[in-house]
Amino acid sequence: MAPLNLMDLLGVVLMQERSPGGGLLVIERILRDRAGIWSQIIEERGLRELIVQMLVSSGISLALYGAVLGASYGWQQALSSFVKLPLLFLVTLCICLPTLYLFNLVFGARLSVVQAVALILVAITVTAVLTLAFAPISLFFLVTAQSYAFFKLLNVAILMLSAIVGLRFLIAGMRALNEYQEMKSFTAATKQTPVEAAPAPALVPVPVGVNGAVPVGTEHAPPEVVAAAVAQPAPVVSAVPMPAQPPMVPPALAAVPFGQQPFPRPVPPPHAQPRQASMGLLYIWILLFGFVGTQLGWTLRPFFGDPGQPFGLFRHLSGTFYGDILNTIGQLLGVSG
Repeated sequence: MAPLNLMDLLGVVLMQERSPGGGLLVIERILRDRAGIWSQIIEERGLRELIVQMLVSSGISLALYGAVLGASYGWQQALSSFVKLPLLFLVTLCICLPTLYLFNLVFGARLSVVQAVALILVAITVTAVLTLAFAPISLFFLVTAQSYAFFKLLNVAILMLSAIVGLRFLIAGMRALNEYQEMKSFTAATKQTPVEAAPAPALVPVPVGVNGAVPVGTEHAPPEVVAAAVAQPAPVVSAVPMPAQPPMVPPALAAVPFGQQPFPRPVPPPHAQPRQASMGLLYIWILLFGFVGTQLGWTLRPFFGDPGQPFGLFRHLSGTFYGDILNTIGQLLGVSG
């Protein structure tokens, strides 16, 4: 009965998650129309409605997946994980949001608080819906494997994979925002310095004889001789535009020793370095987000429910998340008891 109830709840979520504008799910808009989502976030069009839709979508998806995690222990643990898994992502967002906002302010990204929330929620929404897509696989191994260590490692891997995919959307959104700001600043700079038109090439008369032949003796003749040759009835003179040829070696380059630059090298625009720095700090923020999330998840445990311990909403703060994962791998391989 558990898989049937889960699918019924999933159908209700999909019916209520439809966007009133285009009739698409929020996750469908994010996956199919990424450029439209980035444009909406950059221009701050209807961000409050978009944020509410992503909160509802990610919250319900994480709650349903949390119920799957706790189903291995019983209905009490399933109900507890139903509440705690969305709370884990929401609290992690609240803790790490000020750091992302200040990082972007320091390097001139001009990211507002609403835009920062929307970008992070895009990543969380993708992560949440992707974990919900793995829920049938998790339920299948819950029924067939009957191994607590394997079930825990499987779902930790699912959460990590989904988080990596979601954070890639955050990186893509930040890059789109930086490119938009660079294009905007470049357009403003080009408007201030108009480009002058180059002078038209000079027209040089070329003597042309019968069938395009050049009259004999006029290849290196002065202009007076060329004009006399053109005045004859047989040849035909046609004006062909030819650009004026510059000297082979400019005077400025003649006195420059070999291996040296006669002109200063072009300096990159001033916004290139801040963009690289802001993207580098974004990667640092992603690592910080991961560490905060794992530590908070360890604090809010249990999510699965250890069959060797009684039910409890929380456990004592002892050990670390990474040590517990290594211990679980050892139990699965039979290395430790």
